[in-house]
Amino acid sequence: MFDNLSDRLASTFKALKGHGKLSEKNISEALREVRLALLEADVNYKVAKTFIASIKQRAVGQEVMKSLTPAQQVIKIVQDELTSLMGGEAEPLDLSGKAPHVFMMVGLQGSGKTTTSGKLALMLRKKGRQPYLVPADTQRPAAIEQLKKLGAQIEVPVFDSDPAQDPVDICMQSLAGASRAGCDVVILDTAGRLHVDNELMAQLERIQAKLNPQEVLLVADAMTGQDAVNVAEAFHEQLGLTGVVLTKVEGDARGGAALSIRAVTGVPIKMVGVGEKLDAIEAFHPDRLASRILGMGDVLTLVEKAGEAFEAEQAEALAKKMATDSFTLEDFAGQLQQLKKMGSLDGLLSMLPGAGKLKGMKGLQPDEKDLVKTEAIISSMTPGERANHQIINSSRRKRIARGSGTTVSDVNRLLKNFAQARKMMKGMAKMGGKRKNLARMLGAMQ
Repeated sequence: MFDNLSDRLASTFKALKGHGKLSEKNISEALREVRLALLEADVNYKVAKTFIASIKQRAVGQEVMKSLTPAQQVIKIVQDELTSLMGGEAEPLDLSGKAPHVFMMVGLQGSGKTTTSGKLALMLRKKGRQPYLVPADTQRPAAIEQLKKLGAQIEVPVFDSDPAQDPVDICMQSLAGASRAGCDVVILDTAGRLHVDNELMAQLERIQAKLNPQEVLLVADAMTGQDAVNVAEAFHEQLGLTGVVLTKVEGDARGGAALSIRAVTGVPIKMVGVGEKLDAIEAFHPDRLASRILGMGDVLTLVEKAGEAFEAEQAEALAKKMATDSFTLEDFAGQLQQLKKMGSLDGLLSMLPGAGKLKGMKGLQPDEKDLVKTEAIISSMTPGERANHQIINSSRRKRIARGSGTTVSDVNRLLKNFAQARKMMKGMAKMGGKRKNLARMLGAMQ
């Protein structure tokens, strides 16, 4: 996520730290590099110009010149201004007032609008809401079937739309359907086009006028950079957007859309899609993203992900097993499944402070294939072997290797690492380490 921008800024600030004292010349040279980095990241040039001016005004003043660590102070200013540029604070979805709450999803074809509707429904269901999906895209009949399949997959009711109906009628009738189903959030998946046109906007305006949605959310592809900003401007001018959902953020190496949309349109980014899986959607936090861009990590989001994946009761039960040296390969396999719920290992690593320094360092980057291999090896064991790894002799190891499509060396390595990790776990448990040490324990067994 935004790797190119992060790398450019990191090299710029590294050079800045080489100066014991900073002069206006040093700062100007550094900010010139920051400006170039922003423009290369496809940030709107007016936004970049204003951003640099704000930093320079603060950086050449007493705030930096009299600081004991002037370079660090400049970085702190850049972090503050980045956060401000993206909106300052997270803006949650509007769920106030009387139900049902109507969310109208809009956007161009290919931006991921239908999938995002499903992701949003799943996220709301996990938070205790009762969402109701409405396929209102009659221009693309496949979209109706796609949303019905998504609804079945995430166990969320879907309105039985008819492609022959008028989209406005579909949306109006869906309110009664949501009421019958006992749902409190109605998510309207409206039609899209390859580009903004009058016919599309007229249809969306009619839906908006009839249903008066609490949220009008534009789904925009982050990888299109300034095009996403231009689309946001066009939709906001016609509909008065309440928020933006950026998709494909995990694959965006530049970051131009995320850094420009709020400043150009005044519309907050409320959610971001961070992967293809249906649970890969997060609330947008400007301060956390600014920290990640500057290589400071995003520990708060990492903790939240861990809290969702590892239930308190599970962590307590696991801690007891560690303390009594009864943690088994069956338990380990279960924890791997929990870890996978948190997202890709690359994504988790990127949230750790200084993770960017690991790039290119052999052996330090996580390999998803190793987890797949480990799961295959454990799955090829008998229940008795998973419960007591010490009974796995030479002949059993050969059988497990054949069954998992791996080598005996792979099996030996897993068992050796597992035995060592159990000892470490027992020591940690005795020191009172419970939930906070899970990630460290799991990492030792890979």
